[in-house]
Amino acid sequence: MAYPGYGGEFGNFNIQIPGAGPDVILGGFSGYPAYSDPYSSADDPMYAYFSAVAGQDGEVDAEELQRCLTQSGISGTYSPFSLETCRIMIAMLDRDYTGKMGFNEFKELWAALNAWKQNFMTVDQDRSGTIEHHELREAIALMGYRLSPQTLTTIVQRYSKNGRIFFDDYVACCVKLRALTDFFRKRDHLRQGFVNFVYDDFLQGTMAI
Repeated sequence: MAYPGYGGEFGNFNIQIPGAGPDVILGGFSGYPAYSDPYSSADDPMYAYFSAVAGQDGEVDAEELQRCLTQSGISGTYSPFSLETCRIMIAMLDRDYTGKMGFNEFKELWAALNAWKQNFMTVDQDRSGTIEHHELREAIALMGYRLSPQTLTTIVQRYSKNGRIFFDDYVACCVKLRALTDFFRKRDHLRQGFVNFVYDDFLQGTMAI
C-alpha cells in the first residue's frame, strides 16, 4: 500500500540552507526528507548551530537540541520548541537508540521542520500564529495522510488548547505521525495496512515517542 505522509500533495519542497549558496538545496518530502551534502561537516553552514551545543561525542541530547533550535531561529516568530517536543524529535530519528542526535540526523530534522513550518504557514491563512481544528485537518491532509474522522478528532483533542493549535504542538503532532507511521510501515512487510505486534515490541516503539 502507499503509506500516508510519504510524499502526498504537499510532498515536494526545496529548502535553502541558511548561509549557503543558491545551489545548495535540501529536498525531499515531509515523510522522509532527503538532502544533498557536498560539504564536510566543518564546511556546512548548519554545523555552527550544531557544534555550538554538541557534546564531546558530537551528538546532542534533548536539552542541547532545544538550545540549538532556539539559537538557530528556525521557529521564527513562533514560541521556541518545548523540551518535550525536542525529546520526541530525537526519538523520531534515534536509529541507534542512544537517546541523542548526530549531525546527519540534525540535518534531516532541519529539513522536516522547514517543511512542516511551510505547511503550517500555508494553512494559517489569518496569520494568527495558531491554527484551528479544520486547519489542522487540512495540514495533515496536505502531508499526504488519509485518516478517519475519528482519528482526526482524537488528534485535534490531543494537540489543541482552547480550540487553537500552537506551532510547537503542531510540530509535536507531525513528529508523532511520522515516527509512528514509520514504526508501523517497517513491520507491514506486505504493505497491506495491518500487522501483528508482539506486546513488548509495541511498547518499545510507542513509549519512545
